[in-house]
Amino acid sequence: MRSVHVTGERLGLREVTVDDVDALHAVYGDPAATHHLPFDPRTREEVAEIVAEAITAAAATPRRLYVLAVTDSETRAVIGVARLHVEADHPHSAEIGLGLRSDLWGRGIGTDLIRLLLKFGFKDLGLHRLWGARSPANTAAQLAMLVAGMVEEGRIRHHVPTPAGWRDSIVHSALADEWPAH
Repeated sequence: MRSVHVTGERLGLREVTVDDVDALHAVYGDPAATHHLPFDPRTREEVAEIVAEAITAAAATPRRLYVLAVTDSETRAVIGVARLHVEADHPHSAEIGLGLRSDLWGRGIGTDLIRLLLKFGFKDLGLHRLWGARSPANTAAQLAMLVAGMVEEGRIRHHVPTPAGWRDSIVHSALADEWPAH
């Protein structure tokens, strides 16, 4: 297994560890941070299971799932989570997802994180297409994806089940040959 370490100006990405459960629970367990996600806030035990699954996925060959701790470059504290899932049927393409502590919103960190995920996917993994789906109501994610250089592709109707019912998704993507390494 190749360990992931990606650094940016304000953020870093690294493999999650069992020591990250509490920091990741601050994201996955926060009703504000999970408001636009298709699940209710997670318990600490559920987050521990997510971390265990991520550690197992990191050892898979070929590796298809990257669940990474988002760290503050200055303090090294874990402030969020990033996911990149390489599609089995389309190994040139991957879906990205992210979550950040809600007390850090409004500072451009989401945009920086998306740029870091694009860098990782295109430069380190050699992928051709990266895409992400967001809730239509999540305008902060829309802005972050657009500013990071992703293009809005369209709407998938009734894409994901949520505790409140079916939700549409708005898809954004970036292509390697269009991405100028922002």
